[in-house]
Amino acid sequence: MSPVGRYRWVICALLFFACVINYMDRQVLGLLKPDLMRILNWSEKDYGIIAICFQAAYAIGQTAYGPLAQRFGLKATYAFSMVFWSLAAMGHALARTVLGFGVARFALGLGEAGNFPLANRTVAEWFPPKERSVATGLFNSGANVGSIFAPLLVPWLFLSFGWQGAFIVLGASGFVWLVFWLVFFDPPGRSRRLSAAEQAHIQMGVAETAEATIPWVRLLRCRQAWAYCLAGMLLGPVWWFYGFWLPGFFHDHFKLDIRGFGLPLAIIATVSCLGSIGGGGLSAWFLKRGWSVNAARKTALFICAVCTLPVIITPHTDSVWLATGCFALASAAHQGWSATMYPVVSDIFPRSAVASVVGLGGSLGSLMSLVFFWIVSTILQDKGTYGTIMTICGGAYVVSWIIFHIGVPRIKPIQLD
Repeated sequence: MSPVGRYRWVICALLFFACVINYMDRQVLGLLKPDLMRILNWSEKDYGIIAICFQAAYAIGQTAYGPLAQRFGLKATYAFSMVFWSLAAMGHALARTVLGFGVARFALGLGEAGNFPLANRTVAEWFPPKERSVATGLFNSGANVGSIFAPLLVPWLFLSFGWQGAFIVLGASGFVWLVFWLVFFDPPGRSRRLSAAEQAHIQMGVAETAEATIPWVRLLRCRQAWAYCLAGMLLGPVWWFYGFWLPGFFHDHFKLDIRGFGLPLAIIATVSCLGSIGGGGLSAWFLKRGWSVNAARKTALFICAVCTLPVIITPHTDSVWLATGCFALASAAHQGWSATMYPVVSDIFPRSAVASVVGLGGSLGSLMSLVFFWIVSTILQDKGTYGTIMTICGGAYVVSWIIFHIGVPRIKPIQLD
């Protein structure tokens, strides 16, 4: 037993399972895309419109959860988010038209938008700065675990209970998590399970301004906030594209059905999980060796950015497994990037601003995804090829690293007026 206790890692486990559920619920539609397009007679643009509905709601929702957490607290706000998206996920089973699915996806986006801003705020409250990248990597790996199980479970659910059953069963899992959240979570200052020694450990290295509230107008004046947001605007659409269109890519390019593309997608998600943990641990490893926060975070980010480049070759190979390897490496690199970039926000901003900054970046990334999704669906319907799309996806991370480095020459806490 650690002399300071380990209850903060129980909280991290709750965040991990929330991310598992989050990604399972959002991936059902993409995994069923080829079959739903056949059953419901959708076009590529119909599917693009449904995906856009989710992204529009996600953009709106992410800006709201920071202020909601400030007003109602993390416990109630996270619980609300989970209940809302679980009901929305189950509600897909009632849809039959493009409009019906668009409404269900919009509701799902509103609910799921709270997960990552609230999880990052929870890490900022429950972990000292030196542990945040590791904790973020661990909970963020839940997204990949969800991505591992979804392509293995959804085909079985689809074949056993129909597409409606897949949405209902996975959507209901959120209510199981809710019970554990309500029982085990309280703010560090009010938790009866947290020892005084562990609470003191959590406060180690926290800046004196950590509890100060930064108005929205002040955040919008920060160059650091916009550098983070601009990088997110480029990368958000790429990651969302993988989630919504990767099953379709394997179906269109390699002629795999729902039974065939499940294993490649599960392999990609498994490697991504390792990237989330390793990526978060990489900057921590540099820090333990005496590197500055700036050098450790940016070096880890650059390594992740370079590892996404091989995606460019995927439309030009006939090997399913080479393409799987390229996507696996890129997905792992994305998760490593995220696990490193999220703590950067905590490195720069007070804890009370973390959810708002992450939410703003996520919202702008979601808005850019609306444009990218329309471009993708138009290219696929008109040309049926992925070459241009994968070139954009492969090069976006290096461009984002350059933008962030220019906007934030040195990662350090901001000076409040």
